[in-house]
Amino acid sequence: MASWHDGLAAPPRVLISPRPSDASARGNVLSLRHPRSGDETGYLFIDGQLQEINWFKERYGSWFLGDYVCEDGGLYYCTPVDPIFIFLPTFEAARMSNGKDPGKFRQLDEILYVEGYPGYQQLMNVSGHHMELVCEVKEVANMKFFRLDDSKVLSWLCCKVHNLKEVFPKLGKNYAAQLEKEQLKEAVQMIREYLKDEPWLALLCKKLQLDTNEINDATTKTNEASFCADSCPAPAPPSESKAPNSSAKSSKGRPAKKPKVEVGSKNIKDMFRRVTRSGSGS
Repeated sequence: MASWHDGLAAPPRVLISPRPSDASARGNVLSLRHPRSGDETGYLFIDGQLQEINWFKERYGSWFLGDYVCEDGGLYYCTPVDPIFIFLPTFEAARMSNGKDPGKFRQLDEILYVEGYPGYQQLMNVSGHHMELVCEVKEVANMKFFRLDDSKVLSWLCCKVHNLKEVFPKLGKNYAAQLEKEQLKEAVQMIREYLKDEPWLALLCKKLQLDTNEINDATTKTNEASFCADSCPAPAPPSESKAPNSSAKSSKGRPAKKPKVEVGSKNIKDMFRRVTRSGSGS
């Protein structure tokens, strides 16, 4: 008797994602550019929301999926991401500003045409609603034209920072004891993960009276401290390259762990094809 996993082109993977409101609906795995690095990155678009696909793995572990043992004990999970972060580089390039020239107004179908990344076109229905927050919009003959507006982007980023800062005291005594400037720095360091240094990080730091070099240096130290997590000798997912081995351990003696963002999501589509059919919620 054939098993559900017979004939699969690639081994199944475990994905935790939101369950669609409509039981018959399915999410779409999209390949988009990461807003900071520009690398191809996997996202899940489901129920009108964009989710970032992350990867986590213990050093040793497997999954039992019915009568099938999945040797790769890695866990893929989705976390919400504000689409404006993802669209910012695309809208920035599309306006073609030069010096004091604020650039051109363009239609969404022009802006979201990114060669090699058809996933942007699938976000057409939600992009306008979100990007109106950070763009100047002109309507001509029932057609809308968009141009990114620096002042609106900066206001939106400041709002993000202050919203994060308001959450910190609820996370524990260590955060609650921080001075306001330290909380601002920490919030900007988090947002930096989705921003290019120029122009947005520089403008945000100037607005908040923070030193851009301090933000970059603090983030670099954090990345170096957690490098041992990325270089754990656990098998990498098919689309990830392996980093050098490290002997660094956590306080309990186990290898340190850190969530990863999946890159090269063309392979993710194949890995998740069977999982989505078997009721993973995507």
